[in-house]
Amino acid sequence: METKRLLLRPWTEKDAPMLFSLASEPEIGIRSGWAPHRSIEDSLKVIRTYYSNNRIWAIVLKQTEEIIGCIGYMTGNECNIETGNDEAEATYWIAKPYWNKGFCSEALGLLVDYCFREKGFRTLWCCFFTDNPASRRVMEKCGFKDTGRTQYCPFLYGGSKRPVRIMRLHNPYST
Repeated sequence: METKRLLLRPWTEKDAPMLFSLASEPEIGIRSGWAPHRSIEDSLKVIRTYYSNNRIWAIVLKQTEEIIGCIGYMTGNECNIETGNDEAEATYWIAKPYWNKGFCSEALGLLVDYCFREKGFRTLWCCFFTDNPASRRVMEKCGFKDTGRTQYCPFLYGGSKRPVRIMRLHNPYST
């Protein structure tokens, strides 16, 4: 999947050093709900355990082939929030040097289109920590609407103390 500026591609084990260089930045993990990576081995484990599937992709700048983040979707019991059949939860993060450049909205828009057109999901869900309004803006730019629901997600890093707000987007292509 690609846009003019971005390519979404599968993660490989060779990406571990680059992932570590991005994911060791404390602010990234804390905003996204996971502990900052402490070593390349941590990053390799994340790639092997969580990123090696057909639902999670590296976000790559096409011009430089540099990884700048991660995006994907989860279904069923993988989700941070309750989802139903034919629904998924979108998840993403962008490295700090690439904030406020439109990359996250561009990548999420691509994922939304893929999830609705190719996967046929009826609804996409997304959540953000309430102390991370930038993530909310990304979701709103891509059409997600506030559900009015807030909850704690104890399985997310810091999630038992920081509430998440839940957003939803219905498939505009379904009948």
